[in-house]
Amino acid sequence: MLKHIVMWKFIDGALGQSSQAHAMWMKQHLEALMGVVPEIKQIEVGVNTSKSPMAYDAVLTLVVEDTEALQRYRLHPEHQKISQHCHEVRSSRTVVDYFI
Repeated sequence: MLKHIVMWKFIDGALGQSSQAHAMWMKQHLEALMGVVPEIKQIEVGVNTSKSPMAYDAVLTLVVEDTEALQRYRLHPEHQKISQHCHEVRSSRTVVDYFI
């Protein structure tokens, strides 16, 4: 199994929404992929509550079978829609993938 973790910082005010609103949008839309993208074994999106200036706004924890399944997830049309939106509203992103 492969765990895929992504953290985002969003642009406050992008598309007229706050960073918090962008984080909540990501949570709603990514978690809705469960059952839509067959490669997803587990998915969770956390929205930051920390006031630290170093904190990211949201984090995705995703479990898939292997690197090939992760690639199919990335290319799935429903994930691509979310990814495109995210590109418009994020200021930074960091990723870690590891086998569990």
